[in-house]
Amino acid sequence: MISEHIKAIADAVLYEGYLLYPYRHDALKNRLRWTIGVVYPRPYSEAQGNIEPWHMRTECLIQGSPSIRLAVLARFLHLLACTPDTPQSEASEQESWQEGMEREVLAPEMVLGNLLVQPQTVEISFKGMQQTDASTSPGRTAVTRVQQPLQGRLYISATRLESQLFKLRVEIENTTPGTEQVSNRHDAILLHTFVSTHTILQVEHGSFISLLEYPDELSQAVQGCQNVRTWPVLVGEQGARDTMLSAPIILYDYPQIAPESPGTFFDGTEIDELLTLRILTLSDEEKEAMRHGSEQARQLLERVETLAPEQLMTLHGTIREWQTSKPQPARKTYEQTFPGEDYPPPRAIRIANREVSAGDRVRLHPKLRADAFDLLLNGKVARVEGIQQDFENRLFLVVTLDDDPGREQWDERVLPGHRFFFAPEEVEPLVEGTL
Repeated sequence: MISEHIKAIADAVLYEGYLLYPYRHDALKNRLRWTIGVVYPRPYSEAQGNIEPWHMRTECLIQGSPSIRLAVLARFLHLLACTPDTPQSEASEQESWQEGMEREVLAPEMVLGNLLVQPQTVEISFKGMQQTDASTSPGRTAVTRVQQPLQGRLYISATRLESQLFKLRVEIENTTPGTEQVSNRHDAILLHTFVSTHTILQVEHGSFISLLEYPDELSQAVQGCQNVRTWPVLVGEQGARDTMLSAPIILYDYPQIAPESPGTFFDGTEIDELLTLRILTLSDEEKEAMRHGSEQARQLLERVETLAPEQLMTLHGTIREWQTSKPQPARKTYEQTFPGEDYPPPRAIRIANREVSAGDRVRLHPKLRADAFDLLLNGKVARVEGIQQDFENRLFLVVTLDDDPGREQWDERVLPGHRFFFAPEEVEPLVEGTL
């Protein structure tokens, strides 16, 4: 049984890049997409000189006994060609688009010992279809959706490496016939492909070995795993080893969905706050185009439009946790650094024999001359809002300007405002009451 947590991770892979800002199907970026996990029909691939991949292979390690029970689930999107029912004189190539339908292929539950003797083959077969959405919603045109049939197979096998160590192989092949003459990659051929293809593997009474962090004695076995166009990682609760997600994108073990995220935005490495604000600033015409596009776009728009202010604020500047390898000293000067170690920044640092912390006033003396702001801010008086530390353990003062006209509003509304970062040697501590 796949938990909701794991399914959310898998769905994020399934819909990676499915629909991109500005979320209209007539936008160029949403007409030329489907770039990850695409498994093409073998006849088409061979006719093109095997340039486009027609199979995907996962290899991973399992520890336990031959009595381990194994479940394999392959998932992908099956595309539909969507065409509005407009008069031929008004129709144009730009009016058509593609949508995706979720497909799952679940292999019968297997015993690892049986796979050592006889590999398992599972046929993949989905029929084509054509349907017309006779919607009568205001401003919405009926749409005809056409889906081509798909054929393929799952091939599952295992080999014993040691008495309690096994290598599992799962191959996904697209064998859809009659595609030798199809040549338009961004149109017709994609209707015959598996898109955003990935696999979920689960074991009972056994455990998977991480291919990213593994004991030294398993180094040779891990290096012998040959994964083709996919990347298997452990998923689930931290430390669990009963489930793997083999995805067409690079992930770390135990990937997570940010709890603050109100839902998927489909864009890779989603920036929820930025995309939310951009959607809210779309024109009425753009929102209508988005609302009357795919179902996913409509749901996204409605979700963004109903976000409460407090939900939006949770998207800004969340810090998960401080990772510390040693107890944090009470004070340290900015000259001290600890290469290779992660420390939270100190509450105060000493500059020109004075301790400076949040709330203190300083005068700015930029030295880097990195941009025009270094010239404009020279000599300005600012207030220290905090101290931050980068990945190289360098410390920076976060400041806001005293004469910024919007400063009081930021304080009252608890919004981030215009903040600048300066190294300690670029500021001069001020005594209270001086200018």
